[in-house]
Amino acid sequence: MPPRRVDDLPKGADSARVRIRLDKIASATRNVELHRDVTVGGPIPATAGTVVAVRVLDNKVVYNQVEDVHGRMTRVQRGDVVAGVLGARQALRGYAGRVPQRVERGDVLHLLNLGGVIGECTSSNPDVGPPCRVEVLGAVMTFPELGRRVGVPASIFPGPVALADRLPAKVPPVVLVAGTCMHAGKTAAACLFIREATTRGLKVAATKVTGVALRRDSLEMADHGAVAAVTFVDAGIPSTTGIEVEAVAKGCIAALADVGADVLVVELGDGILGTYGVDKILADPEIRALDGALVLAATDPVAAWGGVKLLEATGWAPAVVTGPATDNTAGSDRVAERCGVPAVNARASTSAFADTVLAALEGSILGGAA
Repeated sequence: MPPRRVDDLPKGADSARVRIRLDKIASATRNVELHRDVTVGGPIPATAGTVVAVRVLDNKVVYNQVEDVHGRMTRVQRGDVVAGVLGARQALRGYAGRVPQRVERGDVLHLLNLGGVIGECTSSNPDVGPPCRVEVLGAVMTFPELGRRVGVPASIFPGPVALADRLPAKVPPVVLVAGTCMHAGKTAAACLFIREATTRGLKVAATKVTGVALRRDSLEMADHGAVAAVTFVDAGIPSTTGIEVEAVAKGCIAALADVGADVLVVELGDGILGTYGVDKILADPEIRALDGALVLAATDPVAAWGGVKLLEATGWAPAVVTGPATDNTAGSDRVAERCGVPAVNARASTSAFADTVLAALEGSILGGAA
């Protein structure tokens, strides 16, 4: 029987299950390994990680793309049927949203990010306009018991990376990359360090442990030479806001601890004052005790100064400041003068940036004297 037309689906919490064809499969779903033809039904678990099929209701000029499971950006248009994942987001320069207490077939929710995280938008940034509305068609079903037609709502949790309460006994030296805000240059700094360290003969593994689902960052790390790269999505988490993020971070680090890397780069998505759990990770005693160095990416000199002071107040000593605050000497000289921390632009002076980070790795402890 061919997949059913989405116009024919009943509304509400009806548990009837039907076959539909997906036009787009968002990268946030990748742990489930979906095919184009799926079965959808209800009731729909209103929990982060539930995989849902939705129909796009709007045509947007901006923020009108979804990243597919291969990392390619594809345009979404009104009428497209998309598989995404329920989740929350708290992005200053994007959307803020949450998972509703109840989700039923026919509900109108919003596309909260490019990776396909879907929820109820509570606030938006004027630069991206109103979020794209989507109509819920049902939970995508999986059939775990071979030969039986008993399906269960799909979830990206658990993923291939296990959560961990403790770090393994041996972890390579770690370069933590934190930022004052999203779009502060964290991923660029991480990737440029990976490339430079790799050209010097070091094996580098990489992970992003906080943020909202988007495969682009880990793919970029791999493209720059990382021998292995995982993110919190590999642990089955669509967004790290409002969760016990320490277990996620430790799981990602543990997954890379035995790949033979000389250095492990750990990107902390969002900013140090954001709600994705960066502060919890920086406060964790096991993370603080790791051998390594902390890089701070800052958008401007005031943000750099505030970021350094905030970190110092919690016992941290950044090894270097980078990002847009150091785009030229008008910023980098002032940051170095006022903050007492080297300020090196990772893009313009990649070798010097890597020199500074590698020098800080020599015999250092991430959390200072803690």
